[in-house]
Amino acid sequence: MKKNAILMVSFGTSYLDALEKTVDVLEHEVAETYPQYQVYRAFTSQMILNKLKRTQGLHFHNVREAMEQMMADQVERVIVQPTHIINGIENEKMLSELAEYKNHFASIQVGEPLLSSIEDYKKAVHALMGEVELAQDEVLLLMGHGTDHHATAAYPALEYVFHNLGYHNVFVGTVEGFPELEDVRKQLGNAALKKLVLFPFLLVAGDHARNDMAGKEDSWKTKLEANGYEVRPILRGLGELSEIRKIYMEHIEEVMRGETE
Repeated sequence: MKKNAILMVSFGTSYLDALEKTVDVLEHEVAETYPQYQVYRAFTSQMILNKLKRTQGLHFHNVREAMEQMMADQVERVIVQPTHIINGIENEKMLSELAEYKNHFASIQVGEPLLSSIEDYKKAVHALMGEVELAQDEVLLLMGHGTDHHATAAYPALEYVFHNLGYHNVFVGTVEGFPELEDVRKQLGNAALKKLVLFPFLLVAGDHARNDMAGKEDSWKTKLEANGYEVRPILRGLGELSEIRKIYMEHIEEVMRGETE
């Protein structure tokens, strides 16, 4: 068993096809890039872990279980890389759980979530705009998850960066935070923009993307269509974009450089 490990921590999803296109791909890239490290997986959502076990018969570790497994495997040094989008509740919960194990390993180093530095924001913007093709009269509306944590400020900041980089036809809303769909719709109404492309600013295109964003009932799509908009949803998770995955890989590399400096 390798004495060094990389623990990839995700919120999780019960949509296995979305998991295969995102988390699986990223973890495979990590394993290929760092063959001297054993790669482990943990999900932070116990609700999703329970659902996967109940409906699919699949068992994945939560953070504590992953740490216990690495202890049993006699791992000495751990790099933890979250696939979280922002430094919010899930990331703080993960950091709190990791702190319980600081005396059980020679070192536990943690990488940053996707949107941490201003350079991360810029890279994420360019990564997304390099993948989404918009007609001249189309507007891109991103659905982030959102949170009641103060880190929800990341979403209006992200929209600002889009506009600052010249992408004035991009707006950002959240399903569980600020700005809400209604906040974004007011901006769209003021600009008289009627053709919308919906894209989930989420690691995986799972439940929120398929139901809250693009579902047939009570979704962003149906609400916007009822208000006279022409809506084209794209069901792709951020984890499907190679340039987004590259940002996570850079965060791992930053941790490794810090260890050797």
